[in-house]
Amino acid sequence: HRDATMELYCYNLTENREEITYTYRVNDHNIYSRLILSSSGVLRQFTWSPNDQEWSMFWTSPKDMCDAYRKCGPYSYCDTNTSPMCNCFRGFRPKFPQAWLLRDGSSGCVRKTRMSCGRERFVQLNNLKMPDTMEAVVDRRIGVKECRERCTRDCNCTGFTNIRNDGSGCVMWTGELVDM
Repeated sequence: HRDATMELYCYNLTENREEITYTYRVNDHNIYSRLILSSSGVLRQFTWSPNDQEWSMFWTSPKDMCDAYRKCGPYSYCDTNTSPMCNCFRGFRPKFPQAWLLRDGSSGCVRKTRMSCGRERFVQLNNLKMPDTMEAVVDRRIGVKECRERCTRDCNCTGFTNIRNDGSGCVMWTGELVDM
């Protein structure tokens, strides 16, 4: 059977050189939907329930504390199953250890050893959300092998990944890795 949500809404992802946008529209013109963004950054979607004559919450974000933007600083990741929630990547240490003892990981992490261009090794990170893409370059034409080679040759490259499950497409970061 089809998911009722998929019948109610039509979702669209647009990805081209100018934009990456996600939109939706309601298929049934008898159903109303509204989005509310609070001043604290919580986004909620409501649908009108004609039977109850009230708005009911359909969806909300963030879902947990790790969904908050930059909850943990550079070169760290947030995990609600650990204490503290902020964790440094392998090869990094807390920038301000005292703040981390107080459960504030917003300052992030710094390298334990200095970078030596051309001899860096990359650590594979699994099951994480990709970092903020503000300082990222995307090339959909190359695979992960060439992506790795390009990143290794670029002394400013801090990380890379493929876009699709088949290993194609490439995203390379040249700035700090944040919001993971």
